[in-house]
Amino acid sequence: MKPILGITMGDAAGIGPEVIIKALEDKRIYELAHPIVIGDKKIMQRALPIVNSKLTLRAVENLDNFTGEFGYIDILDLDNLPADLPFAQVDPRAGRAAYEFIEKAVQLTLDGKIHAIVTAPLNKEALHAGGKMFPGHTEILATLSHTKDYSMMLTSEKLNVIHVTTHVQLRKACDLVTKERVATVIDLAEENARMLGFANPRIAVAGLNPHSGENGMFGDEDEKEIVPAIKAAQAKGFNVTGPVPPDTLFHRAANLNEFDMVVVMYHDQGHIPIKLLGFDTGVNVTVGLPFIRTSVDHGTAFPIAGKGIADSRSMTEALYLGAKMANIKYANQ
Repeated sequence: MKPILGITMGDAAGIGPEVIIKALEDKRIYELAHPIVIGDKKIMQRALPIVNSKLTLRAVENLDNFTGEFGYIDILDLDNLPADLPFAQVDPRAGRAAYEFIEKAVQLTLDGKIHAIVTAPLNKEALHAGGKMFPGHTEILATLSHTKDYSMMLTSEKLNVIHVTTHVQLRKACDLVTKERVATVIDLAEENARMLGFANPRIAVAGLNPHSGENGMFGDEDEKEIVPAIKAAQAKGFNVTGPVPPDTLFHRAANLNEFDMVVVMYHDQGHIPIKLLGFDTGVNVTVGLPFIRTSVDHGTAFPIAGKGIADSRSMTEALYLGAKMANIKYANQ
């Protein structure tokens, strides 16, 4: 049986509906999975002519025997937005509705009705205006699923990275690099690299300091916090190398193909190389959750919302990756 992908519509004032429709014009996605949009049918309907799509919207109420069909965009219609919601404006109604799409998707995954969540972008200001005080998708998903240990993984054609810390001050990020946290993220790297299709993942762990501390000359965090976590992972039989100086690591991973996954210490250490290598095709994955979640690696793009020119490649890749991971995870179930 093909896995079911629940696609949350994101902020309705942004490009989410447009990139979803464009991505679902790719027949190959339906060969891998059954996609269904969790959103508002009125908003999706108005996006069809904007992107000149010939696809047909079809409301679905029961997922017990659901099978998607190319040519149709199946939608679980929450009917929680006005048809005339303005484009490109922060609107509390859009923020609240975007949260409700996610909430419904999490409920469906935990109930076993869908096998992966693929998310279109949120607008954090609208989310907060709608009364949902979360930094973003990751924290919402972790809260709704009662998940404590999770991380952000970014994937692209040439490079995969997973983060020890993400949306915190850089000064605070250094304090959060502990041997316990690094060990947890190495475990998540091993598990999720296998779901990407790597049978024996080659994992590299980046240093925190220049030259990984240069034997304490530039800081002792690498020796005190990162090295013990690497040794613990190696004792489990993981193929882990490090700490590798970050100024050479990404060349070795992306250009020399020495590593399948890189554990990075802070937000920009992972985001900069990923976005340099593939700004429009990267995929954001939240790992550690009790379900698969992939996402576009871009925002709501208000300046171009409603114009039909949004690039859908990241959404297409997010759908492919969600389907691939779900097929591997549920292969024997």
